[in-house]
Amino acid sequence: MAQHSADGSVFSVAPRICDIGVSEILLIGARAKALKAQGRPIIELGAGEPDFNTPDNIKLAAIAAIKRGESKYTALTGTPELKKAIQTKFLRDNDLQFEVSQIIASTGAKQVLFNAFMATLQAGDEVIIPTPYWTSYADIISICGGKPILVSCSADNGFRLQAQDLEAAITNKTKWLLFNSPSNPTGAAYDRQAYRPILDVLLRHSQVWLLSDDIYEHIIYDDFEFVTAAQIEPKLRSRTLIVNGVSKAYAMTGWRIGYAAGPIELIQAMSVIQSQATSCPCSISQAAAVEALTGPQEILIDRKDSFQSRRNLVVDALNKIDGIDCPLPEGAFYTFASCEGILNRKTPSGEIILSDRDFCRLLLEEANISVVPGSAFGLSPFFRISYATSKSELEEALKRIASFVAQLN
Repeated sequence: MAQHSADGSVFSVAPRICDIGVSEILLIGARAKALKAQGRPIIELGAGEPDFNTPDNIKLAAIAAIKRGESKYTALTGTPELKKAIQTKFLRDNDLQFEVSQIIASTGAKQVLFNAFMATLQAGDEVIIPTPYWTSYADIISICGGKPILVSCSADNGFRLQAQDLEAAITNKTKWLLFNSPSNPTGAAYDRQAYRPILDVLLRHSQVWLLSDDIYEHIIYDDFEFVTAAQIEPKLRSRTLIVNGVSKAYAMTGWRIGYAAGPIELIQAMSVIQSQATSCPCSISQAAAVEALTGPQEILIDRKDSFQSRRNLVVDALNKIDGIDCPLPEGAFYTFASCEGILNRKTPSGEIILSDRDFCRLLLEEANISVVPGSAFGLSPFFRISYATSKSELEEALKRIASFVAQLN
């Protein structure tokens, strides 16, 4: 699309981004912050960011690295110390052995995804995404020349992908299955039993690679046991990329460190992309990530327990509201509740709620609560709450939601 400036010059947007906008989650967050700046008592439940601070031992490791003068470029794919820490993490947590040559560290897990898809997708290659899905997945694939194939996963199946639906979606153009467990936005997770039929389908289709996004690995609840696909089916390791990072578990979103492990040929191709994009990740952040992955891990349990308590609070309160139905997530820090029972109700001002977007907009405008509509994640009529905030704010937010819904006719 061409745009003309006052001096007559022309700016043209590249076709690959013409149909892509800024993430809806970020837009909703910006709107909420703008209202907050105007003095409105907005409670933001949209951002996927832990409210905890980065643990002190990790901060101190970063400060020590600064004092040692570790502010130069590092090796392209990560310092030897970080790659060794990632190697240790995979062995300790997942019983998986990788060579350091099979590991890459990047500026956030999102860059890992870009590296992988930019390095492997040709025009028209298809990537299957179980839906609802994290909003950036489809746009990243499109920018890299691929075609996102959205496969709906209903609430009746716990928002989990069914083997027969995966089988039906695979074509001779299918390149990847992009898998996220525990899931953003639903919190749905796959144990060994739920994984097995999916992996059996992949075994029958040797051209399909698996990208396993394990970023919420350490945020799981009750007696759920996290497992990643490569642990279950060694035959798939030669075409599996495991993506992870320190942002969620260690409350290090702003440090921007993600990492991946997979076949050396793929890692080498991803390194080529990274070399021409950002080069190495931040040197100080890498030093902090080493401490996160190799230092004391007990804080993960404490924070998981805190998230679980908040999850229970939110789910219980939502299910007491007439017209809202909220399943119990197995992991991550989101609820994905149905608002179907609220559709076609009328506000006191006379506006009819026709969609989840209407519901979320009115919550912001009239109840000062910022949440994200399910349509942003590819499934309506739902809405996502991030409970990565204090219990006091959650309690107040839930009271406001209940009060708003109670006023509807």
